[in-house]
Amino acid sequence: MNEQLPSGGNELSPDEIEALDARWSSSWSPAEVARRLAGIGAPWYVAAGWALDLFRGRQTRPHGDIEIGIPAERFPEVRDRFPGYVFDAAGSGRIWGDASPEVLAGVHQTWLRDPATGDYLLDVFREPHDGDTWICRRDEEIRLPYGDIIRRSPDGIPYLTPELVLLFKAKHRRPKDQADFDATVPYLTPAQRATLTGLLTRVHPGHVWLADL
Repeated sequence: MNEQLPSGGNELSPDEIEALDARWSSSWSPAEVARRLAGIGAPWYVAAGWALDLFRGRQTRPHGDIEIGIPAERFPEVRDRFPGYVFDAAGSGRIWGDASPEVLAGVHQTWLRDPATGDYLLDVFREPHDGDTWICRRDEEIRLPYGDIIRRSPDGIPYLTPELVLLFKAKHRRPKDQADFDATVPYLTPAQRATLTGLLTRVHPGHVWLADL
C-alpha cells in the first residue's frame, strides 16, 4: 500500500518527537480498549507488541502505546464511540490535527487524543480491505478473511494472529521487534512457523529471521 501523503499538517520537530513518549504515557490497556469497543459491529483487533503479549498470555515488556486495526471503511463506527475526543492523523513525521476525511484517505494511522490534556490514548490503523476480506498493506495480494486473522485471548480480547504481527515487524527489525520475534517463535506451532516463513519469503525475501524458522 503506497500512501499519497496529503498536504498540510504539522511537521514534528525533534523536540516534539521526543515529547511523544510522554504524550502516550496514559495510553489504554487492551482490556480498556475492549471495554470501550464492546458490542461494536466492525471487526477489530489489537495489533503490534500488545497482540504478541495477548498471544503469549502475559505482558512481557513495557509498551509505549497501543494499536488496533479495523477495516478502513468501518472507522466511523470506532470514531462514534469516542465523543469528546479528537482523532489526529499521523504519518511520515507529520500530524494532521482533527483530521478531515480527505486527510484520512491519505494516511492509515489515526491517533485518539484527549483534547483536555493533549495525551494520546489509542492508535487506530485503518486497514485496506474488500468487504470482510483483510488486505495486507505490505503486499495487496495477501488477502485473508477477518475470521482467519483474528484470535481472542482467554478473556475475549481480539488480537491479530502472531504470524502477521511479526510480518509487519520484520520490515524495520528494531531492537524491540527482534526481542518480540525471539520471545514469540517458541510459542508458534509448526503450521504458524510455516505460514510466517511463506509470508517473509514473499514480502522480505532473504530476511534474517528465515534462518530461525
